[in-house]
Amino acid sequence: MAKAEQVARLWTRESILDVENKILQQVMSARTAEGSQASIAFARFLRMSGLDVDNYPLFLKMLEIENHWVLDALIGETDPFLLLSTIPPNEYLSSKCFQLLTRWRAGGIYPKTLAIVLGVLQNTYSSPRDGYKIYRLSVADVDNLGKHLEKEKGQNDPRNRCVLDILDRIGTLEGLRWDESMEQVARQALKIRSNFFDNTKALEDCIPQVLLVRGDYRQDEIPPQQLFAD
Repeated sequence: MAKAEQVARLWTRESILDVENKILQQVMSARTAEGSQASIAFARFLRMSGLDVDNYPLFLKMLEIENHWVLDALIGETDPFLLLSTIPPNEYLSSKCFQLLTRWRAGGIYPKTLAIVLGVLQNTYSSPRDGYKIYRLSVADVDNLGKHLEKEKGQNDPRNRCVLDILDRIGTLEGLRWDESMEQVARQALKIRSNFFDNTKALEDCIPQVLLVRGDYRQDEIPPQQLFAD
């Protein structure tokens, strides 16, 4: 058998897809100037293709790219808070958002990216009971939401106002007595809100200190070689 035939037989559909996936992962890591530029182009392609219930997990995957140029290309002129508003609340969407909130340090994520996640959660918990049925929150989830509050900016800061609203809605679950876990979650949400508004208390008094260590999303960004206007 000729060597060329042997090589050809090694390339199955699965192995080709595996290579394609590895290349896409390299693009989406945006760890080089070339990778950032390719990731920006891919984000623009996704935006222009349109969001739907079949491809929204790929949009969520793009949120993991800690590069604000990529996110700007994905969002375009859309209000980031409303980017995923057409996707019905579901367990995968909610759990993914809380995974991202856990992964990001306070201040360590592009504000527009955080706004996308907060928009999803505000929609999910517009009806707290239904939201809890969709995704069973934990106290750790609530802590990782509350850590993104910036007390010094006050309640009129749009991001603070959104986080406080979500915490308030979760807090309304207190007293329903569905299960003890839900009671703990509701009480923790109310405690974080209370500490935010109480000038004699700090968020550190109710959220683990390690979660409140701040980051800077710009620190590890790799800029693209060049930017193209839409």
